[in-house]
Amino acid sequence: MPKALAPCAWWYGIGDSPTQWEIRAAAKHYDVVVLNAWETAAMRKLHELNPKVKVLVYKDFSSTRNYYGAVEGDRDARYLPTGIGYHAAERNQPGWFAISTLGQRIEWAGYPQHWQMTVWDPAYQQAWADAVVGEVLREGWDGVLADNDFSSLKYYSPAVIAGTADAAGSDRLLRDGLDAMLALTGDALEKSGKMLIPNVSESQLTPGRWSAHSRYAGAMEENFGLQGDDGTGELITFQGNQFKEQRAQAALGESWLLLITHTKSDKEERVGYASAALLASPHTCWTRAQPDYKNPYWSLYQDAQLGEAVETATRLPSGVWHRRYSGGWVAVNPTKTSVLLTPPPGLVTLKGEPVPDRLDLPSADAVVLVNGPKR
Repeated sequence: MPKALAPCAWWYGIGDSPTQWEIRAAAKHYDVVVLNAWETAAMRKLHELNPKVKVLVYKDFSSTRNYYGAVEGDRDARYLPTGIGYHAAERNQPGWFAISTLGQRIEWAGYPQHWQMTVWDPAYQQAWADAVVGEVLREGWDGVLADNDFSSLKYYSPAVIAGTADAAGSDRLLRDGLDAMLALTGDALEKSGKMLIPNVSESQLTPGRWSAHSRYAGAMEENFGLQGDDGTGELITFQGNQFKEQRAQAALGESWLLLITHTKSDKEERVGYASAALLASPHTCWTRAQPDYKNPYWSLYQDAQLGEAVETATRLPSGVWHRRYSGGWVAVNPTKTSVLLTPPPGLVTLKGEPVPDRLDLPSADAVVLVNGPKR
């Protein structure tokens, strides 16, 4: 049986070029690092310092881009954040730019010069896979972090894709296309001994999507432990079938769960780490982060030394999830009401403070406790 270990740490390092200090620290602290395609020197240095670190290259499934850096004047950059260069598509395959029912190319709102591509077109899928797999093998990356494996265009554009009747039809077209892209690229990378980890979004909306899209080397969840904005106050991660599918993946212990919690407060950090600890496995990695991804992060919870889980995660009738570790205990309340809990005896806070016999765990909150000193 695989060891159900407390969450490892990882670095989604796509917001800035890593410094030499950051590379040295990353080699010591992280199990997985994701870098931009042009950071080949940093990738090789990480491999040199720690051959066990998995270093993945960032590639976007769904867009091509023409901001400076992705293009240089009238040509594509040597190393791309995407599979297909903007100028290459413009000159050779203009039909790969998705078109709206208004006859216009679809630029992503909030992300200037990101253009939606026809992910459902088998020719685009094949060209993307060929380019990316070739680059991974040529440069020596361990695999690919494929961004924007999304369920809906609505977060980027209100456009309806030409040939579809409405937004729901556009989303189905995109999902089906991304299913096929994932299979094509995943098969090719797997045959080459390389990893594919897609950044899967909104998988709680489609039963089976997380399981299907994590079937190669695993999957990434960029909004893990997120509280919903629907007014209920519940944690989205625990809605739908997604958490059940993530638990099944973690129990097998064969593939990576790369989890990010965007933290504005201690509460979000606590919730993110504790929720990840419910998914203990040899390959469950968690990080807190800011949306610009400029800095590597470390959390005080990653120094908690929880050790190995000694039981499976259990859901109480109240809706609270909890799990005992060799070095402590975690509990997460994903519901909209506070819950009274009785923690196991002999535990203290991370600061070494005593814990009451009865604990009031607020809505959408969590607790991480560690073993107290032996008497």
